[in-house]
Amino acid sequence: MSDKKLILVTGGAGFIGSHLCERLVRDGHKVISLDNYFTGSRDNHVDGVEYREGHTKDIAALVPETPDIIYHLGEYSRIAKSIEEPEVVFDLNTEGTFAVAEFWRAKKCRLVYAGSSAIFEARENSPYAWSKAANTDLIKNYVNWYGLSGSVAYFYNVYGPGERAGVNNYGTVVETFKQNYLQGKPHEVRGTGEQTRAFTHIDDTVDALMLVGETGDSGEYPISAREVYSLLDVAQMFGGEVVHLPATKTSRSSGAMDTSATEALGWQQKHTLKRYVDEIRAASKRT
Repeated sequence: MSDKKLILVTGGAGFIGSHLCERLVRDGHKVISLDNYFTGSRDNHVDGVEYREGHTKDIAALVPETPDIIYHLGEYSRIAKSIEEPEVVFDLNTEGTFAVAEFWRAKKCRLVYAGSSAIFEARENSPYAWSKAANTDLIKNYVNWYGLSGSVAYFYNVYGPGERAGVNNYGTVVETFKQNYLQGKPHEVRGTGEQTRAFTHIDDTVDALMLVGETGDSGEYPISAREVYSLLDVAQMFGGEVVHLPATKTSRSSGAMDTSATEALGWQQKHTLKRYVDEIRAASKRT
């Protein structure tokens, strides 16, 4: 970003949020993180960021300042686990995001919403996917109703340093398989393991978020790798035993998305999952 801004990142202590905060601080911006630490961690804190603990429902009280940009990443983000706790999803995603939208309307700043690729394949399959679809519609409608500046950036199975492994079913696939590989544990996949994903590196994701925040219009910006791998492919990349568990109703496939709108801002994919896994395997052999 060319000039220095006050940036609010909800979920700034999470995996993606902490990487975004780090980049924003490095570029000289003043950054406030609002996080309730449901899945965020103080281990993810970045020097130079002002951290405020609390629910996004209370955003107006917790952030009296008027930011130039809000990156709204602070939502519940697990598909299968959401079936077990819809009340948590409603609290964090529905009520929380409505409060963020009202804060955005009052402050009349710019907002970048962290959308999910899950809404394109399985929006009725889980409370998580339903809430993300509804919130995406909400953000787009606030743009139309109130003439606000807002974009939706769609995430596609983001991976990279700092992910959570399979803790209480909130972990991510790649990090869970990584830890299984390093610890000699079997990889567990649901059903046949043929469900596909477009795994996208955290650095590519943050590169795109920076561009969307600075130059994006009130549009939609997929942030997707070109390559598509099945869960079984990923397990076999790492190597080791694979255990098949029963499929669940949230088991689904997703593919790569057309990223031409994001590329028009100057974004290009720089990382691949295979290279990431190869580097992990090579490093483990050196130790």
